[in-house]
Formats: sequence, C-alpha cells, structure tokens
Amino acid sequence: MSVFNALNSSASALTAQRLRMDLISSNIANAQTTRATVNEAGEYEPYRRKMIVLEPNGASFRTFLQKATSNQSPQATGVKASRIIEDEEPFKVVYNPAHPDANAAGYVQLPNVDPLKEMVDLMSATRSYEANITALNATKNMLLKALEIGK
Repeated sequence: MSVFNALNSSASALTAQRLRMDLISSNIANAQTTRATVNEAGEYEPYRRKMIVLEPNGASFRTFLQKATSNQSPQATGVKASRIIEDEEPFKVVYNPAHPDANAAGYVQLPNVDPLKEMVDLMSATRSYEANITALNATKNMLLKALEIGK
C-alpha cells in the first residue's frame, strides 16, 4: 500500500466536486435560457439541467470488503466523474404572451432548473470539497509527523 493512496483519493474527490460545482454554476447561469438547443423538428428548446454521475475509481465496495476480510490490503483509488447527464424533468410552462418564444397560446417553456435545488446542491458540493481538503491536510500532517520521527 502506497503512502500516497489517501492523497490520491482526496485529490480525485476534489476534482469531482469541482466539476460538480461547475455544472451547478452552469445550471444557475442558464436558469432563464429558452433557446439552448435545437431539437429534431428544428425548434429551439430551453436549457436542460445537467447533473454529474460519480462512481468509484476502480474496484467496487464488494471487492474492498472481500480484501479487508481476507487480510489483504485494499487499494483506495478515489472517485471519478463517469458521465454528465441531463435531467429529464419536464420544462416549466409559464403564461407570458409578450415573450418572443411564446407559443400560439401564449405559453413559454422555461428550463427545468430550480434555483433553490441548485443552491442546496452547491452547498453540499462545497461541504464535500471542504471535507476533502480537511482529509488531505490531515494526511499531509501525518506524513510530515512520520518524517519527523527520523530526525
């Protein structure tokens, strides 16, 4: 087992949470964008909320558990962003006949972005980022103390 496994795990989590915060920022910035993409019919569609899918980088939990119970050294490998998906929630429909994207009945489709939900996700991502920085600093301090033993 390498001394740097804990550092690598924290670093991968920091990278993943940073990407998550970037996606949340993009969602908030596009919360009113009604012309983000063009569908198959050639019509504009509103922005769709984007989300990140995180998974373990390497082995599954079952593999870690089996190695731990058989006195083998499990290798911590961290987390990775496997893909970015779009939220399939329906768009919000608002009556606003003066809007340039209103249909014949006067309704406008707005993005499926809920600013309150995005802020909660942003707070969660920020807390996870801070927790990983704390873990990274604790690991760094342990390694520094281990180096002091040899003095």
